[in-house]
Amino acid sequence: MNLTNKLKHLRQQNGDLSQQQLAEMVGCSRQTIISIESGCKNPSVEIALKLSLALNTPVNELFSLEEGKEKDNFCKRISELFKCSKK
Repeated sequence: MNLTNKLKHLRQQNGDLSQQQLAEMVGCSRQTIISIESGCKNPSVEIALKLSLALNTPVNELFSLEEGKEKDNFCKRISELFKCSKK
């Protein structure tokens, strides 16, 4: 299952931040920002939350699961887990 992101779009919308500026705000390298934007690397939870704060955007709007059969199967398994935990 692939994680997609709107990082580049939101970075450009928020004052046309450079990759370097965003990296400094978040406390990571420019290469990390490049890798996340291109989909080569998924961010850690910490970096995802920091990016969300820096771009003033909820995490679920910044990152999402790619649509398709894998996502449907994943959602079904999660739903079944919640049903089991309520019993």
